[in-house]
Amino acid sequence: MDNQETQLFSHKQLAASCFNKVWDFLDKEILSAEEKEEMIHLCHSSFWHWTQVENHTEQNISIGYWQLSRIYTVVGQGENALGYAKRCITIGKEASLDPFYIGYGYEAAARSYSVLKQFDMCQEMMQQAYDCVEKITDIENRKLLLNDLNTIST
Repeated sequence: MDNQETQLFSHKQLAASCFNKVWDFLDKEILSAEEKEEMIHLCHSSFWHWTQVENHTEQNISIGYWQLSRIYTVVGQGENALGYAKRCITIGKEASLDPFYIGYGYEAAARSYSVLKQFDMCQEMMQQAYDCVEKITDIENRKLLLNDLNTIST
């Protein structure tokens, strides 16, 4: 294995490791201020490492933007969350990703608007997400998105 292969593997491994550690925080009911800060740093680290993987895909980036949006809603930073949700939607549409990923972009936007207490926009994004649900052919993916949509306060 040459140096480039080692570096690519390392970035991919670090990206996945940080991504999974973020989920450990997201699965907790209550986060301390220190845990929230660590979660933010881990999520940005995961995203950056994915961008360094030479063969990363738009899907990888879309998922990274989605996770960034989610963590910012958890810590109550709706504007930051919305910015990443919009990036998730944009890359999903531009890359013609599966409706599952575009739908999750709208889910992230709806959740962001909920945090911002902009409930009309939240409802609009929810409808966009539900429109994507109708186009998802994989039943399990459809259920995942619907379950997450049902957790958003409107």
